[in-house]
Amino acid sequence: MLAPVTNCNLDFRPQAANFNPVSFAIELSSLPLKALLERARSANRQSVLASLASNRLRLEDFAHLISPAAADHLEALARRAHSITTQRFGRVVRLFAPIYLSNECVNNCAYCGFARSNAIRRVTLTLEEVLQEARALKAQGFRNLLLVASEHPKLAGVDYLESCVRMLHEEIPSLSLEVGALDTPDYQRLVAAGAEGLVIYQETYDRAVYAELHRAGPKRNFDWRLGAPERAYAAGFRRLGIGALLGLNDWRSEAICVAAHAAHLFRNCWRSYLTISVPRLRPSAGHFRPRFPVTDRELAQLVCAFRIFLPDVGIVLSTREAATLRDGLIPLGITLMSAGSHTEPGGYTGAGHEHVHAADEFPDLDDSDQTARTTQAKNTGTDATGQFDVADNRSPAEVADRIRQLGYEPVWKDWDFAFGEEPTVESAQVNRAPAFSP
Repeated sequence: MLAPVTNCNLDFRPQAANFNPVSFAIELSSLPLKALLERARSANRQSVLASLASNRLRLEDFAHLISPAAADHLEALARRAHSITTQRFGRVVRLFAPIYLSNECVNNCAYCGFARSNAIRRVTLTLEEVLQEARALKAQGFRNLLLVASEHPKLAGVDYLESCVRMLHEEIPSLSLEVGALDTPDYQRLVAAGAEGLVIYQETYDRAVYAELHRAGPKRNFDWRLGAPERAYAAGFRRLGIGALLGLNDWRSEAICVAAHAAHLFRNCWRSYLTISVPRLRPSAGHFRPRFPVTDRELAQLVCAFRIFLPDVGIVLSTREAATLRDGLIPLGITLMSAGSHTEPGGYTGAGHEHVHAADEFPDLDDSDQTARTTQAKNTGTDATGQFDVADNRSPAEVADRIRQLGYEPVWKDWDFAFGEEPTVESAQVNRAPAFSP
């Protein structure tokens, strides 16, 4: 029998408002990942069922739930996950849509369609074009938008992002961001402009794999990106989203790290609502192929394990997945879904079409060179290139109808700043107790 894994530091009790948490980068360095993976590999029926029946799960139990042995008990995992989901969240699914603001990027990430070395059609939307896209989504029912931008400090920097948020805040109740890692003062600017959520994937929690795949650009800094959710929390974001890009590394290793990261944030950033995304790699420019493909069944097992281990954490599913699979995963723990998504700037209305430009392959350009190339590029007269191929092409109305057919209620809006001024982090009192014991 394996000895218990120690030094996990998974005390889920909320800390005092003035508590200065240990950075998750420090916790990650001491995470007994090899022992937890060995526990997952060695799990048997007895250990899986014991963890499944536990009322207070530890990381060792999570390792059991994602084990090969647990795959033989997927139906039991699904029943437990479904029960927890309906108990904690009811029968509702929150809907959102991404707006891609820019696909101009200074990073050269091997797996990303927007990598600066890819010869793609690029554009950064003007403020008027961003508003055009937002209003088209608003007309379809969306009141929750995720603003996505690749990392280019000169073309889509903080000033630009702040202007986009401030403009959209006038008519969109809930705005979140998925952008490059920033410092706390920059995050504070975005919160003050009206942003309430930040989504930032670590992509992979393996430092060696991370260094190999992030070839150039500011995103190469592993620790800076890893600390972004904590800086965002200090800045006042009320929603935080994390995840790993499945397919870059062994999915069980990534899952354990995501679970530990989520537990850390839940413990230390308890005033923010936390979500986990489970994105799988999709075809994109650059033609990067998944190194560790994740099957549909493994993805379902992972969703169940996250829900059982983290009962109060939202789980997000994007249009990266096919319609049938998305429908099937809803009862297992999904609480937020995108719908009708486009991953190219201007994808909903054709906005920006007139100033899309061709980008040749210049892998070694610095920021100033890339800005000059952007300015001088010839108009292609075609749409911008998307970040990846979408698998679920249903309209938002079709997705909402299907959610209702499954016995759930699609929620287009669940937050508005008019509900009241949020207290500052410094003056906040503990306003919810963590519920990690279903």
